[in-house]
Amino acid sequence: MQIDLAEVRAELERLFSEYEADLLANRVAAMNRVFWRDPRALRFGIAEVQHGYDEIAAWRAAALGVPPRAIVHKVITTYGHDFATTHIEFRSRNSDLLGRQSQTWVRMPEGWRIVSAHVSLIGKPPERLHRTNPA
Repeated sequence: MQIDLAEVRAELERLFSEYEADLLANRVAAMNRVFWRDPRALRFGIAEVQHGYDEIAAWRAAALGVPPRAIVHKVITTYGHDFATTHIEFRSRNSDLLGRQSQTWVRMPEGWRIVSAHVSLIGKPPERLHRTNPA
């Protein structure tokens, strides 16, 4: 398996940037478009859990959006042509907490889709003994 093929990585970088812009602008339809339309799609949020595309879309429709945030660390890794993960650490401008977001992307017949996502917040970030960022 080839890790971080240049053309695949470029696709994911672009898709991730588009998703982040849609998230910050609360463009619900655009965010919904990138999630897998399947009952097996998952999203674990800061204070909620959605199992399946329908629950994710319903939650997005009712959510107020996210506060402005800045990404402080990003790791995107692609595995072959059809699988990737994205991970970020972010700081909300409204909080001292450190946010973390992980997504699993899979290339489906209809294009790249998020099949699993997780968002969480922590207080003081853990000390890092070793940190690399290939991005």
